Amino acid sequence: MPRVVSLFLPGWPIDRLRRTLGPAAPPPDRQLILVGREGSRRIVTAVSRPAEQAGLRVGMPLTKAHALRPDILTMPADPAADAAALQRLALWALQHYAPIVAPDPPDGLVIDTTGADHLHGGEAQMLTGLVNRLSASGIFARAAVADSWGAAHAAARFLADPVRVLPHGGSRAAISPLPIPGLRIAPETVAGLHGLGFATIGDVLAVPRAPLVLRFGAALGRRLDQVLGTISEPVDPLRDPELATVRKVFGEPIGAPETIARYTTALVHDLCHTLEKRGLGARRLDLLFHRVDNSLQAIRVGTAQPVRDQKRLVRLLCDRIETIDPGFGIEIMDLTATLAEPLVLQQAVSSLIAEEKADIAGLVDVIANRIGARRLYRIAPVESDVPERSIQRIPPLAPDDGATWQGRWPRPARLLARPEPIDVMALLPDHPPASFTWRGVRRRVRHADGPERIFGEWWTRDAERAAVRDYFQVEDETGARFWLYRSADETQAASGLGRWFLHGLFA
Repeated sequence: MPRVVSLFLPGWPIDRLRRTLGPAAPPPDRQLILVGREGSRRIVTAVSRPAEQAGLRVGMPLTKAHALRPDILTMPADPAADAAALQRLALWALQHYAPIVAPDPPDGLVIDTTGADHLHGGEAQMLTGLVNRLSASGIFARAAVADSWGAAHAAARFLADPVRVLPHGGSRAAISPLPIPGLRIAPETVAGLHGLGFATIGDVLAVPRAPLVLRFGAALGRRLDQVLGTISEPVDPLRDPELATVRKVFGEPIGAPETIARYTTALVHDLCHTLEKRGLGARRLDLLFHRVDNSLQAIRVGTAQPVRDQKRLVRLLCDRIETIDPGFGIEIMDLTATLAEPLVLQQAVSSLIAEEKADIAGLVDVIANRIGARRLYRIAPVESDVPERSIQRIPPLAPDDGATWQGRWPRPARLLARPEPIDVMALLPDHPPASFTWRGVRRRVRHADGPERIFGEWWTRDAERAAVRDYFQVEDETGARFWLYRSADETQAASGLGRWFLHGLFA
């Protein structure tokens, strides 16, 4: 089932203007409006959030806005610059999130994320990450994902706070209480429906279709079908002409997996030649399938390093062919290097001179495309005494800088994400535990070593000036080894009194 994301940018013209002006932009708490022309009238085309809270609205005549707020700051609107910036934002989303992205003017994007959400940790995490990244850039956004473009569009504008995930098959129930403008219909149609007593999308869906179409035209019926997903609404994917792209058009539609794999191999061959002429290697490939029913299917694969190896790229793409539903046939295949980087070929070193190193880049790419690149990483040391801060995640093929963990005390093979509280029985306050209970299981300690005292990093924040931990390595009667610690504060640092936690497990 398709899944579509609608990204709504309610303050896009003003957010875009602030980013363009940079330090010269008016302060965020300043009441600001953008002014454009509608015929011979000057009207408000965009309002900042403080101006909206002051009662100003889009479409209001400029004279009325000045009458309500004489000190309002006005600047000219630039719809062409807004549209161009929205196009650039769509290209950014194309490179980072999904192979099918298009602008949804004047204030949004539409992204077909079918089969791509697992690469970002799931739909909820993907939407949250998208909204947060835009927010960090000064762009306020809301996002929703649903089974259809129409449902996602309505949810993004009237349900998302700031994100909303509509479950599979649950679009109708979710959008029924929403106002009629969520249907993406003309303002005069909205006014006509309001005049007949309709208030929500559910009210319109509940009545027979024929009288509505007879009164308001076929566009209303089409929007109702699109919001329910009963008819397809394909997204016309945005493509940058500067991206390396190859295409195959078929005289007769194809559908067999073997045929798709054969033509995929041919497209990869042509694309690699194009990349070679530019001195580039592919980091991300998008393979689009245009079906005869005017819908799109897509495959996206990525690599950890720039690659121009045809066999490796073909394998990555063909591993995902089983996810493609050809329907009644595929008539066009497009292969695009959505992300490419300079590739410098290195001469192979003879095994007579140096020891040959194993190349695991192909294995990393296969695993990353199956489970998501974010779930594949290496652990590297960080200079910190606090155990949970002494590690960091790095890409699996990141160069080894030779850094190691310092100290004579061993560290557990597995460090828990959060230390878990345990119940401990100790002979004396400053002795190792005689037994402890973790996750409902009581364990008797047979051997123990410690304590290793670790203080908080006082230079990071004042609260850590008094933080003290006493770590013990303990072994229970079954031979399992654990890493425990007793917390303390400045009043207990001498005796070590405090709560006990389990922080890690040894192999």
